[in-house]
Amino acid sequence: MIEPTAHVRVARPSRDLVAAERFYVDGLGLAVQWRKTDPAPGEHELLMVGPAGGGWHFELTRDPYAERPVEPAPTVDDLFVVYLGEPVEEAMVERLVAAGGTRVAAHNPYWDEYGVTVADPDGYRLVLCSRTWG
Repeated sequence: MIEPTAHVRVARPSRDLVAAERFYVDGLGLAVQWRKTDPAPGEHELLMVGPAGGGWHFELTRDPYAERPVEPAPTVDDLFVVYLGEPVEEAMVERLVAAGGTRVAAHNPYWDEYGVTVADPDGYRLVLCSRTWG
């Protein structure tokens, strides 16, 4: 059985870790938990971001030595949803856009009714939801 306090890591490729950091740290307010920028051949550049003291984080990777690096392949249903439990502040959306995001209409109209969707620099979608979880 998986305990409800188990830590979670979501990993995915990124074209540009500097742009990803700007979006998730400067825009969303997450903290850098780990960064590796000078990998040896066969290793990856890494950026891990998440809430300070939280039980989850993103691991964004890039292989600078690959002949054909793994390209991000987001779809309109690849969502990272943050349940804020309050109305989405326009200032947060503006910070995300200023940090390289693009405000987009949600594929599922539920998310437009209860939040705001912003695509990150790699095209993955962040949903800021005004509802609470559960």
